[in-house]
Amino acid sequence: MSVKAIVLIKAQTDQVSRLARSIAEVAGVSEVYSVAGQYDLVALVHARDNEGLAGIVSDGIRRLEGISYSETLIAFRTLSKAQVATTHSVGLD
Repeated sequence: MSVKAIVLIKAQTDQVSRLARSIAEVAGVSEVYSVAGQYDLVALVHARDNEGLAGIVSDGIRRLEGISYSETLIAFRTLSKAQVATTHSVGLD
């Protein structure tokens, strides 16, 4: 089993760049995006199971200095463009 999550992060203003680099170094984090809007950073996380995800988010990301708030969205399904194309083409020929 594999678990994926998106972690939305609000950072202290003067900590965004340093925090992004620190989050990117956490094992299980595949990508970190600096974004505009309500949140400052978005991290994509991959774990073996829910227990692993909890460790990455709670023990890895949330303990980093400079985070003022975070919200974790656990992905139930992942759908790629290739999967969408295959699904829509079934029975259309």
